[in-house]
Amino acid sequence: MIVGERKPYEEIKSMLEGSRKILLAGCGTCVKVCFTGGDKEVALLASQLRLSAKKDKRNIHIMEMTVERQCENEFIEEIAPYVDAYDVIMSMACGAGVQMLAQRFPEKIVLPAVNTTFLGLLEKTGFFVENCQGCGNCVLGDYGGVCPVTRCAKSIFNGPCGGSQNGMCEVDPQTPCAWELIISRLRALGQLERLSKTTPPKDWSSARDGGQRKLTREEQILS
Repeated sequence: MIVGERKPYEEIKSMLEGSRKILLAGCGTCVKVCFTGGDKEVALLASQLRLSAKKDKRNIHIMEMTVERQCENEFIEEIAPYVDAYDVIMSMACGAGVQMLAQRFPEKIVLPAVNTTFLGLLEKTGFFVENCQGCGNCVLGDYGGVCPVTRCAKSIFNGPCGGSQNGMCEVDPQTPCAWELIISRLRALGQLERLSKTTPPKDWSSARDGGQRKLTREEQILS
């Protein structure tokens, strides 16, 4: 899932300076799961903004609204009837949600309240770890389900580097060595021979460095 964290309050307040009518839009999927932009977080930020405005003797009006997913037009249509009444839309979704709102409502200022951080897993309550970079050419099948692109600090494909100590990465001693995990996993699966071949340099043409990526499902397109 997409993991994000809310921007510092002072940054949010600065972005909203001069705005009196604010539509605060949350998202009920990824950012809700990571306690960043769901209905509860929308309510918290709205309360902070109202208290701050009262302290500064300013009048503001905030509408709180959380949709199922901000990255799909089908869901953000729920926001459409209310947009004209507000000076600005502040999104508490990931960057995809912010851009979808800006595309759908081009006449409105759309601001981000969240920093999109990474694609990750919920390892335990309140603790998220990056496990995927969305590189567009998945190699997990060759490495026992452990991603060397993301989980190895050096993104090594023919490791290990030899610098780990007691199974921990030399770059970050608090992080398990990805290659220790890969070898242990493949050994347990009886597939250690997978590492006997040399993996050629990765083709990064599918990664984001080539610009905006697109995916087309021809069978889903309505003519």
